[in-house]
Amino acid sequence: MTVNRRKKKSRQRATTTHGWGAMKKHRGSGNRGGKGNAGSGKRGDSKKPSFDTSKYGKHGFRKKNAKVDARTISLADLQTRLLRLVADKKAVKEGDYYMIDLLSLGFNKLLSQGAVTIKLKITVPFASRKAIDKVKAAGGDIVGLAEKKAKKQKNRGAKAVPDEETPADSAAPDDE
Repeated sequence: MTVNRRKKKSRQRATTTHGWGAMKKHRGSGNRGGKGNAGSGKRGDSKKPSFDTSKYGKHGFRKKNAKVDARTISLADLQTRLLRLVADKKAVKEGDYYMIDLLSLGFNKLLSQGAVTIKLKITVPFASRKAIDKVKAAGGDIVGLAEKKAKKQKNRGAKAVPDEETPADSAAPDDE
């Protein structure tokens, strides 16, 4: 005689673990410390020799010609802060000019956004061309700009073109 047996799904209702033993078990990778090399970190002395050391510490190198991190301020921001800077004695008014040292304020580049209505003498290592033009057009000046290095032109397989003869070369007598 056949016995009517309920489906497993309905028999396991209200049994919390559904036949997988303790509550910890049957949770994916959790019972074995994670997948792959997970769990073999800085704890677990027994696993120390086997863990991959390339995951920890510093690696690689720093480029010698890495770009300087630019901390910028625009002309518009500078003009809005100007009165507060004078009040805090971080900028000085000498005659018609306002003297500002942006490097001491934590900025190393001046950008051109905004219009200049005041004569400014600004000390900063870097500035955009438009910013320099705007400040000079208002009667001010930018001091302390760092010199740009001339870029080397790469010779990509092109044949060297001989220079034109100089007058000294053409005046030399030929031995024929």
